[in-house]
Amino acid sequence: MKRRVSHIILMTAFLLCLVSPQGVNARDKEEDIYELSLDENLATPEIRNSKQRDKIQDFQYDMAVAFKRSNYEVEIMRDDEVIVITIPASQLFEPNDTVLSKLGEAQLKPFLRMIKNPGFYKMLLVMHSDNTGSSEYTLNLSRQRVNAIFDWFDENGSVDYVVPYALGETDPIVDNNSVENRKRNRRLEIFLVPEKTMLQQAKKGVINISHIAKEK
Repeated sequence: MKRRVSHIILMTAFLLCLVSPQGVNARDKEEDIYELSLDENLATPEIRNSKQRDKIQDFQYDMAVAFKRSNYEVEIMRDDEVIVITIPASQLFEPNDTVLSKLGEAQLKPFLRMIKNPGFYKMLLVMHSDNTGSSEYTLNLSRQRVNAIFDWFDENGSVDYVVPYALGETDPIVDNNSVENRKRNRRLEIFLVPEKTMLQQAKKGVINISHIAKEK
């Protein structure tokens, strides 16, 4: 399992959705995740307890292996605490389209499990494009696409802990100097960040994503 070594470029990142007062109360967090930058969301919550960290690292590694076996492109970052799954845009949308395809719905379906227990994961959706067209066009395309993905999750589960970002052409993984490279740059990255429910379970010694936490 390879680690992610480069940081996401946030210079032109746009915040794409607003949180209702009910959502804020449901999360009951000191910081509103929708007000944080991508880097800030990737860095929090910080896991300081070594036993908690060990449990979470082991769980995250097993989850990453499971996604890998299902033919997803998977990496682990932040000392094995955060999972990154990359899905080519061509598996989610038709060329230049912003309507999620049936194939796209099938690609995203396994992630519905991640939002069935709100607060277990913070799921960050980061949409990228290549540099074909103006910066305004590529940013707008990635914005509409990530909004379509967010809306699909909203229709099929809770999005209290789902945060969308559109980066347009600003963070290529390879030079946009060939058809194949441009295809690689057009992608969705899904970051699965441990949240308070997982941290609470890790503190008790057993992590179970299927356990539905009750809000107090």
